Amino acid sequence: GVICMSKKYSVDLKLKIVQEYLQGTMGARVLAKKYDLSSKSLVTKWTNQYKQFGEAGLRHQITKQHYPLNFKLDVLRFKQDTGASYKETANLFNIKEPSIIANWKRTYLTEGAKGLNKPQGRPPKMPKYSKNVKGSNKMSTPKTDELFLLKQENEYLRLELAYLKKVKSAGLERPTRKQEAMIVYELSQEKFKLKDILTVTGLPESTFHYHCSKKETKNKDEALENLLQEIFDENDGNYGYRRIQKALKNKGHQVNHKRVKRLMDQLGIKCTKFSHKNRRYNSYKGTVGKTAKNKLNRRFTTPIPLQKLVTDVTEFKCLNDQKLYLSPILDLYNGEIISFKISNRPTLDIALDPLNEALALVTEHALYRTTIHSDQGWHYQHNSWVNALKQHGIFQSMSRKGNCLDNSPMENFFSLLKQEMYHGVEQVSYDTLKERIEHYIDYYNHRRIKTKLSGLSPVAYRKQDTQLAA
Repeated sequence: GVICMSKKYSVDLKLKIVQEYLQGTMGARVLAKKYDLSSKSLVTKWTNQYKQFGEAGLRHQITKQHYPLNFKLDVLRFKQDTGASYKETANLFNIKEPSIIANWKRTYLTEGAKGLNKPQGRPPKMPKYSKNVKGSNKMSTPKTDELFLLKQENEYLRLELAYLKKVKSAGLERPTRKQEAMIVYELSQEKFKLKDILTVTGLPESTFHYHCSKKETKNKDEALENLLQEIFDENDGNYGYRRIQKALKNKGHQVNHKRVKRLMDQLGIKCTKFSHKNRRYNSYKGTVGKTAKNKLNRRFTTPIPLQKLVTDVTEFKCLNDQKLYLSPILDLYNGEIISFKISNRPTLDIALDPLNEALALVTEHALYRTTIHSDQGWHYQHNSWVNALKQHGIFQSMSRKGNCLDNSPMENFFSLLKQEMYHGVEQVSYDTLKERIEHYIDYYNHRRIKTKLSGLSPVAYRKQDTQLAA
């Protein structure tokens, strides 16, 4: 096979090619082909060297050159003082490869000046370099070398101490690349040179600039996060990610539920009100009147308003050993509370008063015969309750004895009410709790959305259905 050897070109040939290239009559590719160069990049390389350093930049460099300690320190001092790149410094001091200077700096940082003075083969010959170079117009002396080393060492010690303080104050044992980049940025604002900081920390410059560019990028989800927080706060923390997603849809924002959950996790907002369990109030006192069959039989859905109603009584504890009793009537068509009564005693009126309100609605708006379902509490076995239903032609339905699942829609409402505004808060007076319950029922009917109602509140769903029917 043919072994390709690298060609050597004379200074005169390089100068001739550069001058022709600068005249603009021929490009690099044409000149490389004309003078049989191994690559067109040689033309641009020689041109750049000529522009920077004149004819001296085209002279062939001696291979395997050895440099004394003073010369190495002069080079490092020049680079440190001027901030020149490795390539610029190498060209200026006639050093063959920029990586040689990088190796000197690495050796100096790890081993000090002794590492730069290790003997390598025969005694080196001092290379000829310009004494009029900016930053090195004076020859190196032992005194200036020592001062330079002390300043450099002091600067690195200050940097290392400042870096360790930043890491400790942030409570980081092993900082990530992103965290290191942020610390480097903070140190650069404290008048430390970025190149020195990167050298001490060992963080690649490209990694630093990458994380800084990410830091300056605006949060594209900021507006959505603010809206999520607003919806969550408006509903007193009662909404999970599914209902928040529905609320966003109602506001005209189409957002996937997985994205909503991810953003809620990032914001640290979570509905935590559905973990408390408590014993429910039981109004059953045996058979004290006439009971009815379970006509509803757990058929809890209907497309017709006021066709199926459910009711029950629940108990709340207040300050000073007082108690509060709530008796609502709920329409299974849309889950709306159509009437309710609050009292400090579970008398018969607590069941009859909301019934009379509901009967007025049924008489005026019901299209089909109504069925009202309850448990076997003594209120619903009373003659006054039974006769009122008969007078208005309403079917009476009762749960089986000791079976709360037969009236689960009403139990579910009580659970929601207590979890969202009663459990987990300090006990209050009777009047304060009564006011809170009245406010919650208004919120439940008009603003609290339901997934099974297409993300609408009970009242909004009823109005929409009425408009469609019209």
